[in-house]
Amino acid sequence: MLFEFDDIKDQKARIKVLGVGGAGGNAVNRMITSGMEGVDFIAINTDVQDLDTNHAETKIQIGKDLTKGLGAGAKPDIGRKAMLNDQEHVQSLVAGSDLVFVTAGMGGGTGTGAAPVVAKVCKDLGILTVAIVTLPFNFEAPQRMSKALQGVSTLRNFCDTLIIIPNERLLSVIEKGTTAKDSFKMSDSILLQAAQGISDLINQRGEINLDFADVESVMRGMGDAVMGSGIARGEERAVLAAQQAISSPLLDTQSISGARGAIVNITANRDMTLEEVSAATKIIYEEAGKDVNLFFGYVLDENMGDKLKVTVIATGFNSKPIEQMEKSQDVLRGNYNRKSEEIMEIEDTPLFRESNSNNSSTFNKNEEIDLEKDEDGPTLVFGDGHNQTHEADQNQKEN
Repeated sequence: MLFEFDDIKDQKARIKVLGVGGAGGNAVNRMITSGMEGVDFIAINTDVQDLDTNHAETKIQIGKDLTKGLGAGAKPDIGRKAMLNDQEHVQSLVAGSDLVFVTAGMGGGTGTGAAPVVAKVCKDLGILTVAIVTLPFNFEAPQRMSKALQGVSTLRNFCDTLIIIPNERLLSVIEKGTTAKDSFKMSDSILLQAAQGISDLINQRGEINLDFADVESVMRGMGDAVMGSGIARGEERAVLAAQQAISSPLLDTQSISGARGAIVNITANRDMTLEEVSAATKIIYEEAGKDVNLFFGYVLDENMGDKLKVTVIATGFNSKPIEQMEKSQDVLRGNYNRKSEEIMEIEDTPLFRESNSNNSSTFNKNEEIDLEKDEDGPTLVFGDGHNQTHEADQNQKEN
């Protein structure tokens, strides 16, 4: 019997990372320089100078006539209009993809305004759409945080999963005296870990593999989610890494308890034992609960040396972490329950009002776009144990 197979390359999941705005572009640069493989990178920005320094193989300048290549000036409505002008270009580049990551920093102009449009373009094509965004540090001013949370509230309607990285919580894990520049680099690193933790499950070889369908079953339509990552070395490295992953300082009060679905990525060299796999997954099972539908995969990475890394994504929660954050800070000013099409199409909202008052005639209002509200996708609050604590403790034990 003769079996014929299509080109193996054509059978692999097609994954793209779209960095929107300055912070999104920085995240793309970090992913590229780190050697992240198996994905295509696209940088999208209104700022042509920023695009010139980006390492992505594909770059899209949006709103050329609107901003003259000078950026959105921290005005989300300008970013939104710029993206609406060029959404067909993005559509042509992402068509046929299986998974798209949309990375952006919330609170500025291009990322906050354009990212929801980018996500909607992808999701309307049936692509599994995962947005990974940051919230500002507190020192970046209350208005920026207000815009950021409103942008997140809009974005969550147009993606399957939303990973939120609150930069302020980095202060609980970084060393005192860390420079502002290094703090933002750490934020980029967490964006990298979020995207790579998912893509490696699909792309990287290992003794225990996951396929795209496994990842999709946990990330599409499964409700809210949390994510954590941990790394350790030594005899108890699997246990320590798993404990880090489910108890990260960046997860705040969130827990994987009660999750309906979970994916566990265990990354190590070829010396990892079956006992270590069992120990790590047992901890995840015990924390999430017996009813969790859990998939786990082993990614082989000889560069890990004697270290082992555990990344867990847990989905299917009833609570919505970002909603609680938005309500508690009272930033939506009565617009929280407004339909997504109203938030995006009606410019007289807190997100777009400030810049509209100064820019009422700069855009030709022919931006027809159907923004029917999708079912709420999962909100994923990202956590990373930042490895140093348990790893240092283990080193002390070994010494």
